[in-house]
Amino acid sequence: MVINLRKLPDKKYIMPGNAACPGCPETMGLRYVKMALGDNVVLVIPAGCSSVIQGISPYSGINAPILNIVFAAAASAATGMKAAFETMGRDDVHVVVWAGDGGTGDIGFQALSGAAERDEDIIYICVDNEAYMNTGIQRSSLTPYGAWTTTTWKGKKEHKKNIPMILISHGVKYVATASVGYPTDFIEKLQRASKIKGFRYIHLLAPCPVGWRFDPALTAKVAQLAVETGLFPLYEYINGEFKLSPIAKRYKDPSKRRPIIEYLKLQGRYRHLLDKPEEIKKIEEYIENTWKLIETLEESFAPGKDRGKKIFDAL
Repeated sequence: MVINLRKLPDKKYIMPGNAACPGCPETMGLRYVKMALGDNVVLVIPAGCSSVIQGISPYSGINAPILNIVFAAAASAATGMKAAFETMGRDDVHVVVWAGDGGTGDIGFQALSGAAERDEDIIYICVDNEAYMNTGIQRSSLTPYGAWTTTTWKGKKEHKKNIPMILISHGVKYVATASVGYPTDFIEKLQRASKIKGFRYIHLLAPCPVGWRFDPALTAKVAQLAVETGLFPLYEYINGEFKLSPIAKRYKDPSKRRPIIEYLKLQGRYRHLLDKPEEIKKIEEYIENTWKLIETLEESFAPGKDRGKKIFDAL
């Protein structure tokens, strides 16, 4: 699928004067969701930055129907909403969860896992800014190794939880990673996901200028560097087949990747690591291990092979 930008809607889906911070990746991502899926979209948003971005009721800075829900209930609320629309004969409505990393990998994980196991017909998007930004930049399970937060002020000691791979292990129909730095890739994945019935999950990297401590003008650049360094590979798992996204294929070759230091030095949350080569080495090793896993998945879930199914059977 090749996106023709001229044919995408040019409506103002994110209204001027909303409450987002300068350089906010969530307003970027929400705009792409609506451009990809059109007007038949209802958003389910658990507590987080996007709850605040909307503004004060009865007005909203987001041009879409929204159900604001508690942290733990986003996936279950979306499940009920989709069932209600189907009862009304409205199979054309896309129910989309728009949740942060805390609401996805921590507080909301039980509902997410349940919806995935039941193959509920919803699109779940994790807007991953790698910490609890709305409540003061506390660490989440998706905060990466070494990153400063207000609760890991010497740097987090654990690597981030790999939610996309956990969802693949559920045997769902569609899982993808995306980045706000590559909008056409994200839009293409949204449109592909919209044509599949069942549970669909997209993990969207969303660098936060405030929590990551970088110049708000650099949001897209930081999001692109995460891909170009190999730290955040872009891929899709579709009906049992795993494949790298075209943008990410070149970074299978380590010589094509940008040095990870270029990514780290732009962010104040890694400032304490810049004079610690042994810590940077651990991040480089994490990248290499990530790509080894991807190579295994490419082989196991290649078209025409049943090795992926055998992996699930073994589990």
